[in-house]
Amino acid sequence: MYTRIFISGMLTAAFPMGIDFCRPMKHDFFYIFLPVGGAVAVVLFFSAFFSGCYTLKQGAVMFSYLGRAVPLESLNASEEDRLFVERIHDIRSFAMEELGLKESRNYTTYVRLDRNYLAAIVSASAQDSFKRHEWHYPVVGTMPYKGFFAAEDARREAEKLRKRNLDVWIRPVDAFSTLGWFRDPLYSFMRDYRAASLANLIIHELLHSTIFITGQVQFNEELAEFVGTEGARLYVESRFGRDSAEYREIFDSEADSRAYVAFIQELCAELETVYSGGGSREEKLAEKAEVLEKAQRRFDAEYESRFKSENYRAFSGMQLNNAYLELFRLYYGGGSYYRELYEFSGEDLPLFIEKAKALNKSRAAKKDPKAELEKLIKQNGVDT
Repeated sequence: MYTRIFISGMLTAAFPMGIDFCRPMKHDFFYIFLPVGGAVAVVLFFSAFFSGCYTLKQGAVMFSYLGRAVPLESLNASEEDRLFVERIHDIRSFAMEELGLKESRNYTTYVRLDRNYLAAIVSASAQDSFKRHEWHYPVVGTMPYKGFFAAEDARREAEKLRKRNLDVWIRPVDAFSTLGWFRDPLYSFMRDYRAASLANLIIHELLHSTIFITGQVQFNEELAEFVGTEGARLYVESRFGRDSAEYREIFDSEADSRAYVAFIQELCAELETVYSGGGSREEKLAEKAEVLEKAQRRFDAEYESRFKSENYRAFSGMQLNNAYLELFRLYYGGGSYYRELYEFSGEDLPLFIEKAKALNKSRAAKKDPKAELEKLIKQNGVDT
C-alpha cells in the first residue's frame, strides 16, 4: 500500500523490520526498504464490521480518520495547496475518463495526520521455506498480512509470530482501498509526493475498486501494480511529454527497480534450491544464513555496476528473512506475464482494463484469474 511508483526510491523507513517501496518515508524507526501492495490495508476497513478486540480497535481508528476528512477544496491557504488540489483532480480525471477505471468520489477528501504513514502491516513466513503465514477475514477472504494503525500493536503481533518460529516483517503503508464502500481520502503526507507517485498511488488504488477477485490477493496486487505503474507512466507522458525531466526520471527509477527485483528473484531462486533439498531443518537454516550473507556481500561489491542511484545501499546491512523476500514473490511474481498480455492488447491500457473488468463477474476467475484474464485479453483479437 505504499506509493506505488516503480519501487524507485525503495529506501524508506521501517518499523521493527520492514517498509514500503518507492520514496523515502522517514519514520521514528530505522531505514530499510521493501515492496508492498496497494490494497493490503483493506482488511483494516472490513475489520470495522466484525466483533473482537482487534477488529473493534482498528475499525474505530479507521472511522475516526474518515470522520475527520474534509473536502479537498478546503486546501486553499497557499499556491502549493492549489497546485496539489489541481494535480489530484487531473489524475482522477485521467484515471476514470481516459483509462476507464470505475467512477468514484475517492480522493476528493483530505485527512491531516501527524505522521507520514497510514498503518503498519505485518507479514510472516516459515523460516525454512517460502510458505506464507495467512490470516482469514470476512468478505475479502485470506490475506498474507495483518494491519494495525498503531505501530506498537504491530510489534506485539510480530513478537507473537516470532515465538512461533516464523520470519516476520513489518512495513508502513500510505493508502488503502475500501473497495467503493466509502470515499477513500488523501492524507497530509501525500502533499510531498511527485506527480508520478501520486498518479501511481491513485491509479493503483482505483484499480482495486474497479477489479477485485475475492481470495486472489496475489493476482489483485500484481494486476494493480502493473496498471498503476503503466498508468503513471502514461499520465506523466501526457502531461509533461517524453522529453521532460519528469518522464526521464521514471525510466531512471524503473531501471534501478528492475535491477533490484531481478537480484531478489535470483536470491529467492537460490534459496528455493536450499529449501527443496533433503537436509534437516537445522541444516537448511544454516545454509540459508550463508546464502543470505554471500548475497549481501555480492550486492555491495557489485552495486555501482547495477544501480544508478543510492536508493538501495541499505540492502547490504539488512537483517534479511523469508518474510521480506516473500513480499517480492507476492507482488512481483508475475514476471513478464502482464507485460506480454499488455503488448497483445496493442499496449492500449484502457482496452486492457476494459477487458479485465469482466473478471469481476467470472466464476472461472475465482479459481484461476490469470488464465481467465489471458482468455479475455486474447478473445476476438485486438479491438481496433
